[in-house]
Amino acid sequence: MKRTPNPIDKHVGSRVRLRRLLVGMTQEKLASALGVTFQQVQKYEKGANRIGAGRLQLISRSLDVAPSFFYEGAPQGDGGVGFAERKLKGLAADFVTTAEGLQLNRAFARIEDPSIRKRIIDLVVALGATAGVNDAHDVPPEDAG
Repeated sequence: MKRTPNPIDKHVGSRVRLRRLLVGMTQEKLASALGVTFQQVQKYEKGANRIGAGRLQLISRSLDVAPSFFYEGAPQGDGGVGFAERKLKGLAADFVTTAEGLQLNRAFARIEDPSIRKRIIDLVVALGATAGVNDAHDVPPEDAG
């Protein structure tokens, strides 16, 4: 019987990965700072292994962020967020933590002209539609640009 990661552990792990990528740190470097193997860091980032409070404190120091950062946007389990919202947020978080997502995010953030940003969004939506994916209606216009 295969154990599935706890949603909170998975969320915290994905936030560790996000922050590590944002600061440009390798899994090996983080592992060295924590005194563990890079495979252990991989397990933390996937949520397969829980991160204890002391270890989370070390991670937060190594990544120069408050421990609360890792819990931002965590699932509440109180039914406050509908299934569709959880799925969309999960997909966005999964994408942002990829190398391509991080690269796209950084490049897009450097574009200062709102009209150019809007044209890029329109282009990506059009390309997604040609691939049989058209979920632009899932993102409110004010959040799209």
